[in-house]
Amino acid sequence: MARGVENALAKVLAATAHLPGIEQSTSYGSLSVKVQGKYLCSIKDPDTLSLRCAMEDKEMLFEAAPEIYYETDHYKGWPGLLVRLNKISKKELAVRLERAWRIQAPKKLQKAYDSPAKPGPKKK
Repeated sequence: MARGVENALAKVLAATAHLPGIEQSTSYGSLSVKVQGKYLCSIKDPDTLSLRCAMEDKEMLFEAAPEIYYETDHYKGWPGLLVRLNKISKKELAVRLERAWRIQAPKKLQKAYDSPAKPGPKKK
């Protein structure tokens, strides 16, 4: 595996480390990250991430940050976009990946993630 791709994957895995059900995989020959087998993103090259995204968010992201988000004809009409990894902050990447996770993660997993920590045993 090329060093740049390894670094890109490490950046994505660090941004998803807090999310349950995350697994490293492949998608169409590219390294990818999934939640319980469902696609979140894939590393296209050391500087480009293909990311699952709600259709209604795509245009807003393109307009708000065209230096970060874009698409090619291949992604038109598909709930995903391309991200320039060398332009996105760690915080923004984590937000985008969590939104992708919420699109794909099973409801039960989301509910467990969102529920407050369960209290320990009660003392008598």
